[in-house]
Amino acid sequence: MKKAKYIIMGCILILSLPSCKKFLDVNTDPDSPNNQSVLIQNRVPWIEHFYQYTSGVTNYRTSCLAGVYYTNSATPNTLSTTWQCSSANSTTPYQTFFVEVSSNIVDLYNSAQKQGAYHYMAIADVFHALGYMEMLDLYGEMPYTEAGTGNPSPSPDDGKTIYNGCMAKLNEAINLFGKTQETGAPAISAGDLWNGGDINKWIRLCWGLKARYMLKLSKKADLYNADSILYCLSKGPQSNAENTVGPGFNNSTVTDYLLGDPVVTNGNFDYAAYGSTNRISQFHYNLLTNLRGAGVVDPRMTKIVPASMANVQLDASGRVSSFVWNRSKGVDSYNPQDQTAPLTLTNRLAVGGATTVATASYAAADTKITYSFTTAKNANDQPNFIAAQAAAGRIYTVSGTSVTVTYKAGSLYINNPSYVLAGDTAFVNLRSSALATSGIPAQPATDVNWYPSAAAYTAGVVGSTGSFQVRPVSDQEILTYHEMCFIKAEVYMRKNEIGNAYTAYRAGIQAHLDMMQAKLTQWKSSGYAATNPDMAPMDQTAINTYLASNAVAQGTVTMQDIMLQKYIAMGCSIENWNDMRRFNFSAGNVGSFGVIYPGYQRGPLFTGQAQLIGGTPADPRYWIRRWALPPVYEIQYNSIHTLNLNHHAGDLSIWSMPIWWDCATDDEYYGYLTK
Repeated sequence: MKKAKYIIMGCILILSLPSCKKFLDVNTDPDSPNNQSVLIQNRVPWIEHFYQYTSGVTNYRTSCLAGVYYTNSATPNTLSTTWQCSSANSTTPYQTFFVEVSSNIVDLYNSAQKQGAYHYMAIADVFHALGYMEMLDLYGEMPYTEAGTGNPSPSPDDGKTIYNGCMAKLNEAINLFGKTQETGAPAISAGDLWNGGDINKWIRLCWGLKARYMLKLSKKADLYNADSILYCLSKGPQSNAENTVGPGFNNSTVTDYLLGDPVVTNGNFDYAAYGSTNRISQFHYNLLTNLRGAGVVDPRMTKIVPASMANVQLDASGRVSSFVWNRSKGVDSYNPQDQTAPLTLTNRLAVGGATTVATASYAAADTKITYSFTTAKNANDQPNFIAAQAAAGRIYTVSGTSVTVTYKAGSLYINNPSYVLAGDTAFVNLRSSALATSGIPAQPATDVNWYPSAAAYTAGVVGSTGSFQVRPVSDQEILTYHEMCFIKAEVYMRKNEIGNAYTAYRAGIQAHLDMMQAKLTQWKSSGYAATNPDMAPMDQTAINTYLASNAVAQGTVTMQDIMLQKYIAMGCSIENWNDMRRFNFSAGNVGSFGVIYPGYQRGPLFTGQAQLIGGTPADPRYWIRRWALPPVYEIQYNSIHTLNLNHHAGDLSIWSMPIWWDCATDDEYYGYLTK
């Protein structure tokens, strides 16, 4: 992912104009369409694409925050490791939504209304709800009713107003989808990449979104309504066939005008797996290998946790003749770690630093690196290092406090003389390759493995197999049946209907396994598994064994069981962070449900005291509960209105202030804004 460009004036115009091109509307030229002349069916796929891009960066960064991923990239590392939250995280979702989505849905709605194209009006409403609810989830307050009205300095709205507005848009969308379009209005199949023009799927998407959004109110005794959520679920997706997903492709090198990323790929890939900065976290890894303390490996693990090649032997022609797969370990940001203990994978960050996990390079020829232990943090580090080289079968020499290691041609290694980094090949990055990003012209579209260099590709040495949700050809999950099942399970648990909760819980696990298996089967038939075994179907026997094991609740269920399986299934999604906020992370103080996310806690590298001002886990302000507004757009250029609504919008501690739906009462919420 390339660094976002700050288009300050562009966003100011977006907030003040119904369209980013309105001010260019001088004459109508059929060869240069403007916001008045562009066909509505041509606008929809681009809105779908750019929403996926906005949600991609949001999903990725909130997944770092929720413990799905670790990153060594300095800005999002503040969300994954130090919790010293940085406003540099805040701009891109805001920018891409307003520049590329919000302005276009205003024009889509207005143009469709003139044509009696009710289904396109409904689609505009759906994207309004999707986008503004996501902005509410992130920022809490922002311009809403005055956004896109022509006001150059729009006043922000509170979270309650934004929430109710989004729900009203979904209700209108359901009504509009039920209407017959006027004669001559184009069918939505002409421009719909997500659902192929299937009105039933769009309607079920609306009901499913209503259920998702109503669940956010679980802390509000006066607004939470279990039976209303169950009613919405009954009208939402009833099977995987009714999922709404954005398809990802690897058939083009065209890149986006704003950020330079591929336009056809999965939006999650564009951030989580475009570059080499991201890894599976230990928290996530543990759920896939030891859920419920069962010591059972989830069959989804090898499809989610990437692998690289190790112990490579090259033949006379320089091609791989033998190897083993090195399945990634998780990077541990949370558990207590001893900086002075001998270096291990467990205390790697404590010894090396928050952003120091290094990316592997490829040894095209035998390569020697000399490591110095003169300033080793522990006397056992050098003998332990030597033992590790011997166990790996590497050639090494020792001279006092120096150890020189030879990495044979074909090896993946860390090209750095720090012994602390030498073992980082254990942490395989999530990177995948697309035609537009690989930099290796010979790499075909059906090979989305990451190779560290052209020489590695020529030799056939894979640096990463990637991860299920974040490959360029992965589907971007907008709303799925498995999410609906887990919502149902939670609602029944809150109603104390344990049997129904258990049935829905098992259905959610099965639905996610089935969805993954269908995609893996498709990938295999398309040729991807020929070079990447992690893109082949799971073993059915392994699935059956897992479902019958103690890793899955048998006969009864707890809220922790439900939410941890939902966490695995949702993966790269903002909904995991949303759920964590509703359950106060690992505080264990919501109802009688106990700790929902055990092991999620401030780690040894925590430095976010100024942002997270709560003193104990039971204090709401102990946790990351929102993002700061973009400092330029809303704090600098619109500060009067922004600070008038939320007196603390510019404070460092804004990151720990609960948003509207995260508060039990309106008094609590408005108290945060004004005190």
